[in-house]
Amino acid sequence: MKAYQILLWDIDGTILNFKAAEKHAFSACITRFFNIPCTDEMHQRYSALNETYWQKLERGEMTRDQILTERFTDFFRREGLPQTDPVRFNALYHSLLPETIVFNDDCKSMLEEFSSFTKQYAVTNGTKSVQDPKLKKSGLGTIFDDVFISEVIGYEKPSSSFFDYVFAHIPSVPKESILLIGDSLTSDIKGAVTAGIDCCWYNPERKPVPDNPKITYFIQDLRELRDIVTPQ
Repeated sequence: MKAYQILLWDIDGTILNFKAAEKHAFSACITRFFNIPCTDEMHQRYSALNETYWQKLERGEMTRDQILTERFTDFFRREGLPQTDPVRFNALYHSLLPETIVFNDDCKSMLEEFSSFTKQYAVTNGTKSVQDPKLKKSGLGTIFDDVFISEVIGYEKPSSSFFDYVFAHIPSVPKESILLIGDSLTSDIKGAVTAGIDCCWYNPERKPVPDNPKITYFIQDLRELRDIVTPQ
């Protein structure tokens, strides 16, 4: 156990079950635009494709505006669906994403508990138009001391520039007093390692633990953090 003064939290896939929100929003869009049901298999194919596009963003291979539309154009083509306006599709998709709020591992009470003895901040690669209503509906907006959204900052995790911005806008503490919790090895964990802070990999699917990057802690249930984070 360690008395971390600051916790940096990823939101989608870590605190909140993004797959549940994604499935609801994507299925509704498919039905609305194509008048067909969205099967579980169709959603799974989109979800896998979508992940590859966000990884391109993390690597600096595409811009945010490009991925938000090209992922859908690519999907329509792969599925043999009529090409439709990806901007309109994306706008509806984003408007529906915040409707589904599911906390992983029933962790909201734990975050409220941690707020009594440590500072907590959200660090997300999401878009402001989605994250703002999501934070409000979930109640996370009143728990976090501040929220850092890559679209607003102008840099994505795992960029060191993203974390430099965060460090400049939170209390100045030794880096060993900061812990990042996230589910993505390529954005959260890699970003924390690059920034020189401890990291906790949330790995509910029990994927193999890689040798690199070096992970400080790994957990399968967020409530295991009670064994890692302690009051000062």
